[in-house]
Amino acid sequence: MYVSITGLKPKGFFTSIIFWLHAIPTLRQARKAIGIIHCAAKSVNGVHHTITAWKTKADMSRYVASGSHLRATKVFSKIASGRTITFEAKSIPSWDDALVKWE
Repeated sequence: MYVSITGLKPKGFFTSIIFWLHAIPTLRQARKAIGIIHCAAKSVNGVHHTITAWKTKADMSRYVASGSHLRATKVFSKIASGRTITFEAKSIPSWDDALVKWE
């Protein structure tokens, strides 16, 4: 399986509104995407994290390059800071493990 851990922090109050206007549809898209195994979100210290797990890297790539996610990536640098890490795994990491790995 292929796992993605993302952490994004909006740059300010007004960008938070824009962030959520993109984040909610993007999360809905992920939950319905072909090849999704797991999709969860959690906020920690003002950073909004997601863990997604995919059957294949190709499934994840197809999601990233389409729909709400693609639109969100086009405005990301203007509204938030953060990063995404991806890796192959045999199991879905716990939130504690995912956050340590993301750090």
